[in-house]
Amino acid sequence: MRTSGQRHPFLGRWTVGFDDAGRLLALRMHVFSNGGFSHDLSVGVLERAVSHVDNCYRLGASEIVGRIARTNTQSNTAFRGFGGCQGMFLLESMLCEVAEAVGRTPEQLRALNMYRAGDVTPFAQRLNDWNVPLLWERLSASSAFAERRAAVDAYNASSRHRKRGLAMLPTKFGISFGVKFLNQGMALVHVYTDGSVLVAHGGTEMGQGLHTKMTQVAAETLGVPLSSVFISETATNTAANTSPTAASASSDLNGFAVHNACAVLAERLRPYRERAPDASFAQVARTAYLDRVSLTAAGHYATPDIGFDWQRGTGQLYFYFTQGAAVAEVELDTLTGAHTTRRVDILMDVGKSLNKALDIGQIEGAFTQGQGWTTTEEFLYFPRGPLFTQGPGNYKIPSAMDIPRDFRVALLEGLPYDSLKTIYSSKGIGEPPLFLGASVFFALRDAVLAARRQQGVDAPLHIESPATPEILRMACVDQIVDRVAIPAAQKEGKILFAVRI
Repeated sequence: MRTSGQRHPFLGRWTVGFDDAGRLLALRMHVFSNGGFSHDLSVGVLERAVSHVDNCYRLGASEIVGRIARTNTQSNTAFRGFGGCQGMFLLESMLCEVAEAVGRTPEQLRALNMYRAGDVTPFAQRLNDWNVPLLWERLSASSAFAERRAAVDAYNASSRHRKRGLAMLPTKFGISFGVKFLNQGMALVHVYTDGSVLVAHGGTEMGQGLHTKMTQVAAETLGVPLSSVFISETATNTAANTSPTAASASSDLNGFAVHNACAVLAERLRPYRERAPDASFAQVARTAYLDRVSLTAAGHYATPDIGFDWQRGTGQLYFYFTQGAAVAEVELDTLTGAHTTRRVDILMDVGKSLNKALDIGQIEGAFTQGQGWTTTEEFLYFPRGPLFTQGPGNYKIPSAMDIPRDFRVALLEGLPYDSLKTIYSSKGIGEPPLFLGASVFFALRDAVLAARRQQGVDAPLHIESPATPEILRMACVDQIVDRVAIPAAQKEGKILFAVRI
């Protein structure tokens, strides 16, 4: 951790205009990214950040400016979410402060300002197949949000030192590589005379289930049992010039490449199947082989339609958006800052899922990673530069005790998709749910607000991520906090034990 890059820390400065109801009228957002001592992938991360600042909302007249800061820390690099989460977090933090200013809840402002189908983003992309309002409506009902809001308020009124918080958060995540030429996939498929199928593709299996989805695509396209399809290890001697397994696009790119290769083979075998409809696949393959038909095919796929010109602001930046929403309920000990995530409900639009079990697993994992990002994973540096929070002793990732006690994940199903041109109308799922982990952060913010109201504190609340126990405890202003507060005059000229970045 001393030398390797981390997720980019971001700083946002905003000026926002809104009416008495909280409807956003204008926004000027300046986004600063800590790139570390070298460029690395900071430009791409910043581009995704500024193109996700809108999250799911109409901003009115907007100006979004991004800058990369060169600093003397490690060179920060790509992490799951690739800047999109940081951009959305800035906007959601702003919405919470606007909600306080107009005396409404953040959820009311989110619903009020939410995009509608056919709206256009600040980067001039029209929102087709836009399902966030439907996700919001269905999740609100299935999670019993209104009833739980009343129950949380009642609990907080009767509990002095433990407060509960509730937050509901939407997300949209653009799927495509920012660099156009990376949006392509390659596959090589062999059919053997014993009826087995060997698939090689350009994606790397890292536990996300990519190989499983590719075997499913091959089996479906060729019309063979899944048990007949095998995966060859990913290597450039079988799938050359591959794109990174990243950007939540690997199932899209490699899946279509596998499909295209298998479609060629299926067409070559079609006459033999028609002649002997009752023959097994092995018999068909052997007959074609004896007839000197090639049983090997290469497949290639290039994502259509995309290509954005940042100078002119023209073109399509993302092929589509994966969408979702989450409700998180937490309980906060206001004396220590420790918290428990009581329940989380998630509803995701992943198109027509290639494998529901894998997609739900990805959602659960991404959410937990996002929860850690916004609540426990803090970076502290000694004043002279060395990283203090290194290793499991000081750098806290989510553990078994941090995940929601009640974790409910569902997929939005049964909808038509008029504009989705992906493999079997599925959607990428690796990164999009990560930001929903921030719903725990905003639920904690809600709990802190309840504690402050009990103490008669009505000053605006500003909490930076991650919301560690120390941050949460100090935000719950009370007599104890007042007694330990150090006057500003005493801080002058003092060297801090650690610097938070």
